[in-house]
Amino acid sequence: MPKALLEYLGYTIYFWIGDGAEPVHVHVSKKRQLPNATKFWITSDSVELAKDTGSVDSRDMKDVLRYLRKNREAILSAWLRAFKKIEVKH
Repeated sequence: MPKALLEYLGYTIYFWIGDGAEPVHVHVSKKRQLPNATKFWITSDSVELAKDTGSVDSRDMKDVLRYLRKNREAILSAWLRAFKKIEVKH
């Protein structure tokens, strides 16, 4: 089941709840959330394209990467909370 995190340029940025055993990543697609959408690895210092399935238009790829990099910390935090990798302190 997908969990939507952010929206940008009409794309939904999300992860699948069953993906917790994999390294941190997000899927990006328009209209529908698909398990085989374009995938980006999210690390402590970078965002890299993992798998391009065509769900992000090539004209938008640079902007989507820039947006993911800008929001990397929020994405990491959401992943860790969703997969209970850390205890969130308030």
